[in-house]
Amino acid sequence: MPSESALRDRLGAGFELIETMRWEPDTGFLRGDRHLARLAASAEALGFAFDATSLENVLLSAVGGEVPLRVRLALSAEGKAEITTQAFVPLATDTVWTLRIAATRLASTDTLLRHKTTRREVYDRARAEFSREKADEVILLNEAGEVCEGTITNIFVDMGDGGPLKTPALASGLLAGVLRGEMIDKGAAVEAVLNADDLRGATGIWIGNSLRGLIAAKLVQ
Repeated sequence: MPSESALRDRLGAGFELIETMRWEPDTGFLRGDRHLARLAASAEALGFAFDATSLENVLLSAVGGEVPLRVRLALSAEGKAEITTQAFVPLATDTVWTLRIAATRLASTDTLLRHKTTRREVYDRARAEFSREKADEVILLNEAGEVCEGTITNIFVDMGDGGPLKTPALASGLLAGVLRGEMIDKGAAVEAVLNADDLRGATGIWIGNSLRGLIAAKLVQ
């Protein structure tokens, strides 16, 4: 495992750790504890200053009102938090997103993929391969052709075997999403090594993140 200084050197100066959360007037932050736990783990791995109590206070001071909010937290290496919010509008319950597979590949050996940071060049390149009219989300594979993740979502596949949904294994090279972690802990999903043929032959495909939850999806060749 690379040292924290080596990981930070690869990212370069000025990058931040980020978490994007959903706040509801009646229930507060959805999966808030999980978001802060992931942030704390990344801060420790990359040598960022982290004060959980301070961050919780900053987050609580940034929210309020009667409408759901999208809350973005950016944490600097020095531990300074910047919070931005905007109204959150859920997708219609019958929404189905169109997926396409990018030519851009992730590296399964890149442990930085397990941290959510502002260094998103590879995801931006993948997203730019297709217009919004041709793809609602773009899926990235690794160098071995294994399915990893979308540009802003994790992937969940029903293989028609009657078991839990399958989601790509962290060893394939991807972010440990907050919603993904919750689903695994609840037994609703299990890790599996998947390839593009698995997506093509799946009984059902969903993508999701903590902000939007699960979204039904279809793969377009």
